[in-house]
Amino acid sequence: MHTVSERFMEKRTDNISRIDRLRADRTLPREQLRLLLTTLSEEEAAYLYKNADEVRKEHYGEDVFLRGLIEFTNYCRNDCLYCGIRRSNKNADRYRLTTEEILDCCDKGYVLGFRTFVLQGGEDLFFTDEKICGLVSEIKKRHPDCAVTLSIGERPRESYEAFFNAGADRYLLRHETINPVHYRQLHPEELTIENRVRCLRDLREIGFQVGCGMMVGSPFQTVDYLMDDLYFMAEFRPHMIGIGPFIPHGDTPFHDRESGTLQDTLHLLSVIRLMNPRVLLPATTALGTIHPLGREMGIQAGANVVMPNLSPTGVRDKYMLYDGKICTGDEAAECRRCMELRMEKIGYHVVAARGDSKV
Repeated sequence: MHTVSERFMEKRTDNISRIDRLRADRTLPREQLRLLLTTLSEEEAAYLYKNADEVRKEHYGEDVFLRGLIEFTNYCRNDCLYCGIRRSNKNADRYRLTTEEILDCCDKGYVLGFRTFVLQGGEDLFFTDEKICGLVSEIKKRHPDCAVTLSIGERPRESYEAFFNAGADRYLLRHETINPVHYRQLHPEELTIENRVRCLRDLREIGFQVGCGMMVGSPFQTVDYLMDDLYFMAEFRPHMIGIGPFIPHGDTPFHDRESGTLQDTLHLLSVIRLMNPRVLLPATTALGTIHPLGREMGIQAGANVVMPNLSPTGVRDKYMLYDGKICTGDEAAECRRCMELRMEKIGYHVVAARGDSKV
């Protein structure tokens, strides 16, 4: 039986040439990128995944890095049209974890081998700069060999500086879409892509390892908008890129929209890997939600991070950004062991390490 590479040695197509050029140059002219994104055959997609997998292995081997996700508040001041914890959702069962609960999640996660903790929440100003700094400082005091990642939205530069000085290492802030017209279609008027980009640039200048990213298949998205995102990320050179399929939530204005597809998300993961060879790239929970093996497929398409949930089981089904979220009932140890077995089954290895970016 011929391998993927051998088959394409025999029959080269325009898209195979585009994939080779993308791998070599880390970019394509706009029209060539458009054709690659819109005309891939099944066999050409397999070749794309194979190349992305090889590039990831060149820089990170077969290691898959764990991130312990702690969803510590589902209060949010924003009203983004796609999000289940938007402030207008009166059906959301709101909660905030206490400092003790958050630290307990980290302590348990450390024993399980987690060396990065991701504090993620809505934009909840109950958690002042002082409270966030106190949390970060205590986590670093207890676990100095661990990285702390924050994902708490847009804040002033001085807030980001305070978080960094308290010991935070990384900051995730998905830009969602770089196109201003599309951004306006997804967000309330008070939010702008200009301010989102300001935040990202501030974070990078301060010294954070910075993550951005977008939804795949979000309402009103076009191929041109996706290409804008790809070129923006290649120019910005983030340390981490988080993408996942749009999945609607029943209590939002987009409740009746179709989800983003597995195929489009996998294609984009591979393209992102070829354009950003050293980036940290998660196979997200949303990907696992739209397909039982979505996270495995994401790893095989060039991703190298998974984010099991360390939140207390009593609140997991309350942090619902979209409908159908998986793993809401698993204990942290179950999530950790399950992920390890899943990765081993496809030939990759979960490692107990901080997993810093090589960008």
